[in-house]
Amino acid sequence: MTAAVTSVPDPRFPRWLRFVLSADRAGSAWFIGAGFFLAPATTVLSPWPAATAAVWILVALAALWLALLGVAMAVGLAIVLCRGVELPEDFWAGLLARHHRPPTPAVTAAPV
Repeated sequence: MTAAVTSVPDPRFPRWLRFVLSADRAGSAWFIGAGFFLAPATTVLSPWPAATAAVWILVALAALWLALLGVAMAVGLAIVLCRGVELPEDFWAGLLARHHRPPTPAVTAAPV
């Protein structure tokens, strides 16, 4: 029987920093993707001013949320910097959903 591996949060980093960085990454991707549909949506909804206003309110709220995440990200990274530590490579790899794997040996064809 093996013991379950649990990750203990590093006290040098704010616990909420990983959430803020990943939420900012996902929110920014969503915001840019949704931007491609903004012009057609406002064009289709232009006969109804209330619907157009609702779309712009949603855009403004999403932009405000991303701005608040940006401020929280700056604060969290400043806290790490003031403590004089560096975020490890595993921290950044976890945000990008890439995990360190040992390199696989090259497969060579056997001579026939």
